[in-house]
Formats: sequence, structure tokens, C-alpha cells
Amino acid sequence: MLKEFKEFAMKGNVMDLAIGVVIGGAFQKIVTSLVGDIIMPSFSILTGKLDFSTLVLTVGDVSIKYGNFITAIVDFLIISFSIFLLVRYINKLNKANKLKELNDKLVQSIDKKGKLKKLHKKETQTKSPEPTTKICPYCLSEIKYKATKCPHCTSDQPEIAKESNDSEN
Repeated sequence: MLKEFKEFAMKGNVMDLAIGVVIGGAFQKIVTSLVGDIIMPSFSILTGKLDFSTLVLTVGDVSIKYGNFITAIVDFLIISFSIFLLVRYINKLNKANKLKELNDKLVQSIDKKGKLKKLHKKETQTKSPEPTTKICPYCLSEIKYKATKCPHCTSDQPEIAKESNDSEN
């Protein structure tokens, strides 16, 4: 069981998630400081020295700190907008890479005369094996593929060399 857990924990996705959580925690501290130490005091100057951290609604013995809630909302909006910008930037990079790949494929499919060539299958695929038999076009008997005369009707067969050269060009 320990071995399985180690394999799970060392997978790329789990490690990426852990790194994201750590960086997100550090980023959250930076944004909290930005909001608490710069943005909200600046906003307080504009609203007449209003300190949001002291905004409290007291009902009986209960204190509702809605000023801290407003600060948390500003915190959230800044973090979510930052993530939005990051995702948007990454999507643009992915789109640019996809367009570049598509452009490269298109450029490769244009011949010297500027005409579009048919895309051939990848060279890694193996060619189909040469057939061992064929049908005589005169008597419809099955004969060997490289035969030049049909053993049944003795008719001359079409040349194989011309057929294979035509199919290669």
C-alpha cells in the first residue's frame, strides 16, 4: 500500500497540484497584503478616512464585522481577476501554437508551383505487402501476381512494372 501511495504521489498531476497550492497560498498572502495595506487604506482616503476593518454592526452581544467581509470580497476579486488574466494568456499561447502547427502543415502541403499537394500518410506507416495473386482479365482465373501469361487461357497479361510506376507517381 505504501508503494502504491508513493506512485500516486509522484505522478506529474499530483506534484503539479501541490506546487500550485503552495504558489497559490503565497500569492494569496501577497494579495491580502496589497488589499489590506494599500488598496483599502487608499479607498479610505477617498471615502473620508473610513477604515473598513472597523466597520461592525452590533446586534445585542453579537458583532457582525462586515468591513472585514468587504475586504475579503476585494481580495477575492483581485485573485480571481489575476487567475483570469493568466488563463487568458495561456489560452492565447496554446492558440498561437495550434495556428503555427496548422500553418506548418499547410506550407508542407504546397508544391513548388504553388499548388496544394495531397497529404500523404505518415512515413512511419508500413506499406501494404505486395499481393501474391491476381485475376486474369480475360478468363477471370486466379493467377500468380507476377505472371506475364495466364496458364489457363494463355493470354498476355498487362505489364506490372507500368502499373507500379504509375501508382508511385
